[in-house]
Amino acid sequence: MKKILFLFLAGFIAMSISQQSEAQNVIKTPVPERPAGQTDVLELRTGPLPIVRVAFIGLGMRGPGAVERMTHIEGVEIIALCDVEQKNTEKVNKMLEKRGFPKAQEFYGDTSVWRKVTALPNVDLIYVATDWKSHATIGVQAMKEGKHVAIEVPSAMTMDEIWALVNTSEQTRKHCMQLENCVYDFFELTTLNMVQQGLLGEIVHGEGAYIHGLQPFWNQYWNNWRMDYNRKHRGDLYPTHGFGPVCQAMNIHRGDKLNYLVSVDAKQLSSVNFIKEKTGEEVKDFRNGEHTSTLISTEKGKSILIEHNVNSPRPYSRMYQLTGTKGFANKYPVQGYALEAGEIDPAIAANHENLNAHSFVPDDVRKALMQKYKHPIAKDIEEKAKQVGGHGGMDFIMDYRLIYCLQKGLPLDMDVYDLAEWCSLIPLTEISLDNSSSPVEIPDFTRGAWNKLDGLKFAE
Repeated sequence: MKKILFLFLAGFIAMSISQQSEAQNVIKTPVPERPAGQTDVLELRTGPLPIVRVAFIGLGMRGPGAVERMTHIEGVEIIALCDVEQKNTEKVNKMLEKRGFPKAQEFYGDTSVWRKVTALPNVDLIYVATDWKSHATIGVQAMKEGKHVAIEVPSAMTMDEIWALVNTSEQTRKHCMQLENCVYDFFELTTLNMVQQGLLGEIVHGEGAYIHGLQPFWNQYWNNWRMDYNRKHRGDLYPTHGFGPVCQAMNIHRGDKLNYLVSVDAKQLSSVNFIKEKTGEEVKDFRNGEHTSTLISTEKGKSILIEHNVNSPRPYSRMYQLTGTKGFANKYPVQGYALEAGEIDPAIAANHENLNAHSFVPDDVRKALMQKYKHPIAKDIEEKAKQVGGHGGMDFIMDYRLIYCLQKGLPLDMDVYDLAEWCSLIPLTEISLDNSSSPVEIPDFTRGAWNKLDGLKFAE
């Protein structure tokens, strides 16, 4: 079924794009003119911060874990804690004191109290872990107040919010990073290194997803904000976990760019039934589909398939598949690589006959490949990351790299254009779906600089 859907989408988008010049059937997405005197922030470097003073806004589901992880990183001072509810700031402060850290200043009481935090003079970095709808507003204000900002996913929900973050980062020359932890998972890091070493050849197709039935978690979101957003909006509302690692492997805005997308969705059943079962309400206006599939084309002729489903009772999956001219990588449901025999180091392939790309390499070969191509970042911090935790360690690597780059004055691993591209699927898939799955243009958020860099490089 999945193969049939992919072939349908592939044919649909190919036909649509080939007819663009004649029928002009691609929905255009406006790109605002860059303000005079403003330039891009590709590989932005700012002054080194040997001590990074951090304030946290949002201490519900994700925030407390982020604060705890930061206590394991040298050169971090936790200045302020902010949340709507006083009990949340107090709980996190008790954790800080227990770990031997000074008590942080507390801000709480209403949904605008965060403005006092972004205005603090003794803060370098604002770490945002609130609900989706407030992410971009806080991020823009933080940069205007002279702070770097790191924002949980997704960092922006509309095109206006995305462009506001891009423009403010360019104007203020402050870092604006999306806290996309999945690019730091060990399989993704290792596979990225394989791609950059040429083991898989040229990547021509990638797949990613967020497949995660949220029935056990819906009631944990403050004020029911996540279910409410799904009720009011259609499309891929949570694309970045699956999309980010694929975009990195394909060097998006570092030699290639996203061009168009087409989305289809299935009718909504599970969440409507869930609401009726829990509350008795007969929902007639639930916007988001049960399952959303989006196919994307790039300037260099590559394709990407991204899927979203938080409704159905399915095993968790981010898919993460890369198809290259010399090999294939797959994470869900089974981690594995398929490579032509000639691409495998003879020392690794020893004692194995008939290795070919028509099946996954044996488990011992996979482990040997992952050891040989382990990403330098993982080599440096893997043991501590697994001890500290956070989704198996990838959350800690994300925070560690953010602080490391700020301390050294280096470009961050993810910039504001990554944020913009990965979040743009949210509003653009809604446009496609509301227009009978029409192709929608994905703007170049670098405004012409997408080919300025030669591939993704993490600063050392």
